[in-house]
Amino acid sequence: MTGTGNRLAELTTTTTAPAGRAYGLVADVTRWPLLFTPCLHVDLLDGGPDGDRFRMWVLSGGTVRSWTSVRQADDAALRVTFRQERPAPPLSAAAGTWQFEGSGTEQPNRIALTNTYELTDPADTRTAAFLAQALERHNTEEVAAVRYWAERPEDLGDLLFSFTDEVEIDGPADAVHEFLYRADLWPERLAHVTRLELETSPAAGADVEQQTLEMDTLSPDGSVHTSRSVRLCFAGERIVFHQTSVPRPLRAHGGVWSVVADGSRTRVSVRHDVALDPEAIESVLGAGTTPSRARATVQDLLRRNSLRTLERAGAYAAERAAA
Repeated sequence: MTGTGNRLAELTTTTTAPAGRAYGLVADVTRWPLLFTPCLHVDLLDGGPDGDRFRMWVLSGGTVRSWTSVRQADDAALRVTFRQERPAPPLSAAAGTWQFEGSGTEQPNRIALTNTYELTDPADTRTAAFLAQALERHNTEEVAAVRYWAERPEDLGDLLFSFTDEVEIDGPADAVHEFLYRADLWPERLAHVTRLELETSPAAGADVEQQTLEMDTLSPDGSVHTSRSVRLCFAGERIVFHQTSVPRPLRAHGGVWSVVADGSRTRVSVRHDVALDPEAIESVLGAGTTPSRARATVQDLLRRNSLRTLERAGAYAAERAAA
Protein backbone atom coordinates (compact mmCIF):
# COMPACT_ATOMS: atom_id res chain seq x y z
CA MET A 1 0.00 0.00 0.00
CA THR A 2 1.11 3.54 -0.64
CA GLY A 3 -0.05 6.85 0.73
CA THR A 4 0.41 9.04 3.74
CA GLY A 5 -2.23 7.27 5.83
CA ASN A 6 -0.43 3.95 6.13
CA ARG A 7 -0.74 2.27 9.53
CA LEU A 8 0.97 -0.82 10.88
CA ALA A 9 0.12 -3.45 13.48
CA GLU A 10 2.57 -6.24 14.23
CA LEU A 11 2.83 -9.07 16.72
CA THR A 12 5.72 -11.50 17.06
CA THR A 13 6.18 -14.53 19.27
CA THR A 14 8.44 -17.55 19.53
CA THR A 15 7.42 -21.19 19.46
CA THR A 16 9.02 -24.56 20.02
CA ALA A 17 7.04 -26.00 17.10
CA PRO A 18 8.68 -26.46 13.70
CA ALA A 19 8.11 -23.39 11.55
CA GLY A 20 6.76 -25.54 8.73
CA ARG A 21 4.10 -27.06 10.98
CA ALA A 22 2.89 -23.60 12.05
CA TYR A 23 2.99 -22.33 8.46
CA GLY A 24 0.87 -25.26 7.27
CA LEU A 25 -1.93 -24.30 9.66
CA VAL A 26 -2.21 -20.78 8.26
CA ALA A 27 -1.62 -21.73 4.61
CA ASP A 28 -4.78 -23.89 4.64
CA VAL A 29 -7.51 -21.22 4.76
CA THR A 30 -10.25 -23.84 4.94
CA ARG A 31 -9.07 -24.58 8.50
CA TRP A 32 -9.38 -21.00 9.67
CA PRO A 33 -12.91 -21.44 11.10
CA LEU A 34 -11.49 -24.17 13.36
CA LEU A 35 -8.45 -22.15 14.41
CA PHE A 36 -9.75 -18.59 14.79
CA THR A 37 -12.82 -18.00 16.96
CA PRO A 38 -14.44 -15.11 15.01
CA CYS A 39 -14.12 -16.89 11.65
CA LEU A 40 -17.37 -18.61 10.64
CA HIS A 41 -16.73 -19.81 7.10
CA VAL A 42 -14.32 -19.55 4.18
CA ASP A 43 -15.15 -20.13 0.51
CA LEU A 44 -12.26 -20.68 -1.89
CA LEU A 45 -13.29 -18.88 -5.09
CA ASP A 46 -10.50 -19.23 -7.64
CA GLY A 47 -6.77 -19.15 -8.12
CA GLY A 48 -4.47 -17.23 -10.42
CA PRO A 49 -1.03 -15.67 -10.84
CA ASP A 50 -1.85 -13.03 -8.23
CA GLY A 51 -2.86 -15.68 -5.65
CA ASP A 52 -5.95 -17.47 -4.43
CA ARG A 53 -9.19 -15.54 -3.92
CA PHE A 54 -11.43 -16.44 -1.02
CA ARG A 55 -14.49 -15.00 0.68
CA MET A 56 -14.73 -15.21 4.43
CA TRP A 57 -17.42 -14.50 7.00
CA VAL A 58 -16.59 -13.45 10.55
CA LEU A 59 -18.69 -12.75 13.62
CA SER A 60 -17.96 -9.35 15.16
CA GLY A 61 -20.01 -8.17 18.10
CA GLY A 62 -22.95 -10.37 17.13
CA THR A 63 -22.89 -9.08 13.52
CA VAL A 64 -21.68 -11.10 10.55
CA ARG A 65 -19.21 -9.32 8.28
CA SER A 66 -17.89 -10.62 4.98
CA TRP A 67 -15.22 -9.70 2.48
CA THR A 68 -13.16 -11.15 -0.37
CA SER A 69 -9.39 -11.39 -0.09
CA VAL A 70 -6.47 -12.48 -2.24
CA ARG A 71 -3.63 -14.41 -0.65
CA GLN A 72 -0.35 -15.94 -1.72
CA ALA A 73 1.23 -18.86 0.11
CA ASP A 74 4.98 -19.24 -0.39
CA ASP A 75 5.97 -22.72 0.79
CA ALA A 76 9.68 -22.07 0.36
CA ALA A 77 9.72 -18.81 2.32
CA LEU A 78 7.09 -20.01 4.84
CA ARG A 79 5.16 -16.81 4.19
CA VAL A 80 1.46 -16.08 3.62
CA THR A 81 0.47 -12.64 2.34
CA PHE A 82 -3.09 -11.39 1.97
CA ARG A 83 -5.08 -8.28 1.08
CA GLN A 84 -8.75 -7.37 0.98
CA GLU A 85 -10.07 -6.61 -2.52
CA ARG A 86 -12.62 -3.97 -1.53
CA PRO A 87 -12.28 -2.96 2.11
CA ALA A 88 -15.35 -1.39 3.69
CA PRO A 89 -15.21 1.95 5.50
CA PRO A 90 -13.56 2.99 7.72
CA LEU A 91 -10.82 1.10 5.85
CA SER A 92 -9.68 2.09 2.38
CA ALA A 93 -6.96 -0.59 2.22
CA ALA A 94 -6.09 -3.66 4.28
CA ALA A 95 -3.33 -6.24 3.86
CA GLY A 96 -1.03 -8.39 5.92
CA THR A 97 1.63 -11.06 6.20
CA TRP A 98 2.19 -14.20 8.22
CA GLN A 99 5.90 -15.03 8.44
CA PHE A 100 7.38 -18.18 9.99
CA GLU A 101 11.10 -18.54 10.63
CA GLY A 102 13.50 -21.02 12.16
CA SER A 103 14.55 -24.66 11.87
CA GLY A 104 13.07 -25.82 15.17
CA THR A 105 16.17 -27.83 16.06
CA GLU A 106 18.53 -25.46 17.87
CA GLN A 107 16.50 -22.41 18.87
CA PRO A 108 12.90 -21.24 19.28
CA ASN A 109 11.16 -20.48 16.02
CA ARG A 110 9.44 -17.19 15.23
CA ILE A 111 5.86 -16.37 14.22
CA ALA A 112 5.07 -12.84 13.05
CA LEU A 113 1.70 -11.42 11.97
CA THR A 114 1.76 -7.98 10.39
CA ASN A 115 -1.19 -5.86 9.25
CA THR A 116 -0.96 -2.72 7.12
CA TYR A 117 -4.01 -0.59 6.54
CA GLU A 118 -5.31 2.82 5.58
CA LEU A 119 -8.34 4.72 6.84
CA THR A 120 -10.87 6.46 4.64
CA ASP A 121 -10.45 9.42 6.99
CA PRO A 122 -6.87 9.52 8.32
CA ALA A 123 -7.82 12.42 10.60
CA ASP A 124 -10.40 10.37 12.51
CA THR A 125 -8.32 9.72 15.63
CA ARG A 126 -11.13 7.97 17.52
CA THR A 127 -11.59 5.37 14.77
CA ALA A 128 -7.84 5.00 14.43
CA ALA A 129 -7.48 4.25 18.14
CA PHE A 130 -10.37 1.77 18.08
CA LEU A 131 -8.94 -0.13 15.09
CA ALA A 132 -5.47 -0.20 16.61
CA GLN A 133 -6.83 -1.79 19.79
CA ALA A 134 -9.00 -4.23 17.83
CA LEU A 135 -6.06 -5.32 15.67
CA GLU A 136 -3.83 -5.80 18.69
CA ARG A 137 -6.46 -8.04 20.28
CA HIS A 138 -7.11 -9.85 16.99
CA ASN A 139 -3.42 -10.49 16.30
CA THR A 140 -2.79 -11.68 19.85
CA GLU A 141 -5.61 -14.21 19.63
CA GLU A 142 -4.70 -15.49 16.17
CA VAL A 143 -0.98 -15.88 16.87
CA ALA A 144 -1.79 -17.64 20.16
CA ALA A 145 -4.13 -20.04 18.33
CA VAL A 146 -1.52 -20.95 15.72
CA ARG A 147 1.11 -21.44 18.40
CA TYR A 148 -1.24 -23.61 20.49
CA TRP A 149 -2.03 -26.01 17.66
CA ALA A 150 1.48 -26.07 16.22
CA GLU A 151 2.94 -27.05 19.60
CA ARG A 152 0.49 -29.90 20.25
CA PRO A 153 2.37 -33.23 20.37
CA GLU A 154 -0.54 -35.18 18.86
CA ASP A 155 -1.14 -35.92 15.21
CA LEU A 156 -3.17 -32.87 14.15
CA GLY A 157 -5.09 -35.06 11.71
CA ASP A 158 -6.79 -36.65 14.73
CA LEU A 159 -7.65 -33.29 16.30
CA LEU A 160 -8.57 -31.19 13.23
CA PHE A 161 -10.63 -33.11 10.71
CA SER A 162 -13.55 -33.01 8.28
CA PHE A 163 -15.91 -35.61 6.90
CA THR A 164 -18.87 -35.59 4.51
CA ASP A 165 -21.98 -37.74 4.18
CA GLU A 166 -24.25 -37.68 1.13
CA VAL A 167 -27.68 -39.22 0.63
CA GLU A 168 -30.29 -39.24 -2.10
CA ILE A 169 -33.83 -38.29 -1.17
CA ASP A 170 -36.89 -39.20 -3.18
CA GLY A 171 -38.50 -35.78 -3.08
CA PRO A 172 -38.16 -32.17 -4.27
CA ALA A 173 -35.12 -30.10 -3.35
CA ASP A 174 -37.17 -27.13 -2.16
CA ALA A 175 -38.92 -29.30 0.44
CA VAL A 176 -35.59 -30.67 1.71
CA HIS A 177 -34.10 -27.18 1.92
CA GLU A 178 -37.19 -25.90 3.72
CA PHE A 179 -36.89 -28.67 6.32
CA LEU A 180 -33.25 -27.78 7.00
CA TYR A 181 -33.91 -24.04 6.90
CA ARG A 182 -36.84 -24.13 9.34
CA ALA A 183 -34.72 -25.08 12.32
CA ASP A 184 -37.28 -23.42 14.57
CA LEU A 185 -39.54 -26.44 13.89
CA TRP A 186 -36.90 -29.06 14.69
CA PRO A 187 -38.15 -29.75 18.25
CA GLU A 188 -41.41 -30.89 16.63
CA ARG A 189 -39.71 -32.78 13.82
CA LEU A 190 -36.53 -34.27 15.34
CA ALA A 191 -36.57 -36.51 18.41
CA HIS A 192 -33.01 -35.63 19.46
CA VAL A 193 -33.73 -31.85 19.51
CA THR A 194 -35.58 -30.98 22.72
CA ARG A 195 -35.43 -27.16 22.55
CA LEU A 196 -34.44 -24.57 19.97
CA GLU A 197 -34.54 -20.78 19.99
CA LEU A 198 -33.99 -19.02 16.66
CA GLU A 199 -33.34 -15.41 15.64
CA THR A 200 -33.12 -14.36 11.99
CA SER A 201 -31.48 -11.23 10.60
CA PRO A 202 -29.79 -10.05 7.39
CA ALA A 203 -26.17 -11.06 7.05
CA ALA A 204 -23.31 -9.53 5.12
CA GLY A 205 -24.26 -9.73 1.46
CA ALA A 206 -27.71 -9.62 -0.10
CA ASP A 207 -27.58 -13.32 -0.89
CA VAL A 208 -27.18 -14.48 2.71
CA GLU A 209 -29.46 -14.62 5.74
CA GLN A 210 -28.07 -14.96 9.26
CA GLN A 211 -29.68 -17.29 11.80
CA THR A 212 -28.63 -17.46 15.45
CA LEU A 213 -29.62 -20.66 17.26
CA GLU A 214 -29.56 -21.98 20.81
CA MET A 215 -30.34 -25.69 20.84
CA ASP A 216 -30.64 -28.54 23.35
CA THR A 217 -29.89 -32.00 21.95
CA LEU A 218 -30.36 -35.39 23.56
CA SER A 219 -27.37 -37.73 23.59
CA PRO A 220 -27.64 -41.54 23.43
CA ASP A 221 -26.77 -41.73 27.15
CA GLY A 222 -29.73 -39.50 28.00
CA SER A 223 -27.74 -36.36 28.77
CA VAL A 224 -28.75 -33.04 27.25
CA HIS A 225 -26.20 -30.74 25.61
CA THR A 226 -26.77 -27.06 24.90
CA SER A 227 -25.05 -25.46 21.93
CA ARG A 228 -25.21 -22.08 20.22
CA SER A 229 -24.68 -21.61 16.52
CA VAL A 230 -24.66 -19.08 13.74
CA ARG A 231 -25.99 -20.21 10.38
CA LEU A 232 -25.51 -18.53 6.99
CA CYS A 233 -28.41 -19.42 4.71
CA PHE A 234 -27.77 -19.12 0.98
CA ALA A 235 -31.18 -19.13 -0.74
CA GLY A 236 -32.12 -22.61 -1.91
CA GLU A 237 -28.48 -23.69 -2.17
CA ARG A 238 -26.75 -24.41 1.11
CA ILE A 239 -26.73 -23.66 4.81
CA VAL A 240 -23.44 -23.03 6.57
CA PHE A 241 -23.37 -23.63 10.32
CA HIS A 242 -20.79 -22.76 12.93
CA GLN A 243 -21.19 -23.45 16.64
CA THR A 244 -20.22 -20.50 18.82
CA SER A 245 -20.39 -22.70 21.94
CA VAL A 246 -19.69 -26.40 21.78
CA PRO A 247 -20.03 -29.36 24.15
CA ARG A 248 -16.85 -30.98 25.39
CA PRO A 249 -14.66 -32.52 24.10
CA LEU A 250 -15.10 -30.29 21.05
CA ARG A 251 -13.13 -27.09 20.67
CA ALA A 252 -14.77 -25.98 17.42
CA HIS A 253 -17.41 -27.38 15.09
CA GLY A 254 -19.04 -26.19 11.88
CA GLY A 255 -19.92 -27.33 8.41
CA VAL A 256 -22.27 -27.06 5.45
CA TRP A 257 -25.61 -28.56 4.38
CA SER A 258 -25.79 -28.64 0.56
CA VAL A 259 -28.99 -29.38 -1.39
CA VAL A 260 -28.87 -30.18 -5.13
CA ALA A 261 -31.88 -31.05 -7.31
CA ASP A 262 -31.42 -34.19 -9.43
CA GLY A 263 -34.59 -34.58 -11.45
CA SER A 264 -37.38 -35.65 -9.11
CA ARG A 265 -34.80 -36.63 -6.52
CA THR A 266 -32.50 -34.57 -4.33
CA ARG A 267 -28.86 -35.05 -3.40
CA VAL A 268 -28.08 -33.76 0.05
CA SER A 269 -24.64 -33.64 1.63
CA VAL A 270 -23.50 -32.49 5.03
CA ARG A 271 -19.87 -31.70 5.81
CA HIS A 272 -18.64 -31.47 9.39
CA ASP A 273 -15.45 -29.61 10.29
CA VAL A 274 -14.27 -30.49 13.80
CA ALA A 275 -11.57 -29.45 16.24
CA LEU A 276 -11.22 -31.64 19.32
CA ASP A 277 -10.02 -30.25 22.62
CA PRO A 278 -7.05 -32.52 23.40
CA GLU A 279 -7.13 -31.52 27.07
CA ALA A 280 -10.75 -32.66 27.49
CA ILE A 281 -10.67 -35.99 25.67
CA GLU A 282 -9.93 -38.28 28.60
CA SER A 283 -12.10 -36.43 31.14
CA VAL A 284 -15.12 -36.71 28.81
CA LEU A 285 -14.55 -39.97 26.94
CA GLY A 286 -12.64 -41.91 29.58
CA ALA A 287 -9.09 -42.45 30.76
CA GLY A 288 -6.82 -43.84 28.08
CA THR A 289 -8.94 -42.57 25.18
CA THR A 290 -6.56 -41.73 22.37
CA PRO A 291 -7.08 -38.80 19.98
CA SER A 292 -7.77 -41.23 17.12
CA ARG A 293 -10.38 -43.05 19.22
CA ALA A 294 -11.91 -39.71 20.21
CA ARG A 295 -12.08 -38.70 16.57
CA ALA A 296 -13.94 -41.90 15.69
CA THR A 297 -16.37 -41.48 18.60
CA VAL A 298 -17.19 -37.84 17.85
CA GLN A 299 -17.48 -38.50 14.13
CA ASP A 300 -19.90 -41.36 14.77
CA LEU A 301 -22.09 -39.22 17.04
CA LEU A 302 -22.20 -36.27 14.64
CA ARG A 303 -22.88 -38.58 11.70
CA ARG A 304 -25.78 -40.28 13.47
CA ASN A 305 -27.43 -36.95 14.32
CA SER A 306 -27.00 -35.69 10.75
CA LEU A 307 -28.35 -38.85 9.18
CA ARG A 308 -31.36 -38.80 11.51
CA THR A 309 -32.02 -35.25 10.40
CA LEU A 310 -31.73 -36.24 6.74
CA GLU A 311 -34.00 -39.24 7.29
CA ARG A 312 -36.71 -36.95 8.65
CA ALA A 313 -36.06 -34.44 5.84
CA GLY A 314 -36.56 -37.25 3.33
CA ALA A 315 -39.84 -38.29 4.93
CA TYR A 316 -41.02 -34.67 4.91
CA ALA A 317 -40.08 -34.22 1.24
CA ALA A 318 -41.85 -37.46 0.30
CA GLU A 319 -44.99 -36.28 2.08
CA ARG A 320 -44.80 -32.96 0.24
CA ALA A 321 -44.39 -34.74 -3.10
CA ALA A 322 -47.38 -37.01 -2.44
CA ALA A 323 -49.69 -34.17 -1.34
